Amino acid sequence: MKQSEAVSDDLALVTGGGGHLGANLVRQLIDSGQPVRALLHSDSERPSVAGLPLQVMVGDLRDRSTAAAVVQGCRHVYHCAARVSTMPRRRAELFGCNVLGTRRLLQAAHTAGVERVVVTSSFSAVGHRSDGVPSDETEPFNPMEPHLPYEQTKAAAEHECLKANAEGLNVVIATSTAILGPNDFKPSRMGRVLLSYARGRLPAYIAGGFEFVAAGDIARGHRLAMTRGRSGQKYIFSTEFCTMDQIMAIFHRVTAQRRRPARLSPQAMRVIAEITSRIGALIAPDAEPLLTPAALRLLRLGRRADTRKAREELGFVPTSIEAAIEDAWRDFVARGVAGRA
Repeated sequence: MKQSEAVSDDLALVTGGGGHLGANLVRQLIDSGQPVRALLHSDSERPSVAGLPLQVMVGDLRDRSTAAAVVQGCRHVYHCAARVSTMPRRRAELFGCNVLGTRRLLQAAHTAGVERVVVTSSFSAVGHRSDGVPSDETEPFNPMEPHLPYEQTKAAAEHECLKANAEGLNVVIATSTAILGPNDFKPSRMGRVLLSYARGRLPAYIAGGFEFVAAGDIARGHRLAMTRGRSGQKYIFSTEFCTMDQIMAIFHRVTAQRRRPARLSPQAMRVIAEITSRIGALIAPDAEPLLTPAALRLLRLGRRADTRKAREELGFVPTSIEAAIEDAWRDFVARGVAGRA
């Protein structure tokens, strides 16, 4: 683990600083004049914060000594770090990173006297209503339904937050929907979809839709949760619900890609997803596939989010997904990765 500078009384820690959310959040905090420390999982993530005026530490929150060291001298903590995977064989890693890592950080923050912790959660940890009514923060996660291991770990991480809050730590949960926007260095799943579209390598998609949040909006949502949120509460952040037809139309416009992917039936795409997932597991077992049966299930559900609580209590004002995609594309082009194979 490495540290570059002395601490400040107003220092804010951002874990997962190399991720899509973290990279946008550290930039907003820096622009607001707040000193920032970013925790990266490995040195390979350093390009995401290169050239920024901030402290950088590298380490794994599953290690208690790392968690204790990274929170020292911090007034605020934004816990954005998480392992994201759709692969069942990574259950142990997902649990370790998302549940135990969160527990270690919250314990360390409590011991260090951190003023407030905002923890990133996922819309996948919010219950789904079968009647089509948008889900709000009160809709319980049903563990009896089929869920990916990632979804289960995010629900379990929320329990860790509530336990820590009951023990006296000031914790607020910021629930993110699917993020689109710039500073997507890894890139994220949706970033990979955009790049695949631009390169003419997205052969097909299905109807359906999901709640999407602009990267700038979810970063601002975290800052609002830090300054205005009620301790022990959860807030859902989404910019807007978009169908995949709408997303593909925006991709077509911003990338100027002439080749359009085919719009297939859910049944056909399910067969393709199952076949490609099995082949991918044999050919590239460590690669995260873009098309999975679980992703198709989420799109077909068409889940909608009720963000009234964030709007009314925090003053959250969403922007535009189309603008977020434009920003994402410009950033990919500027960094020279838009046309890279």
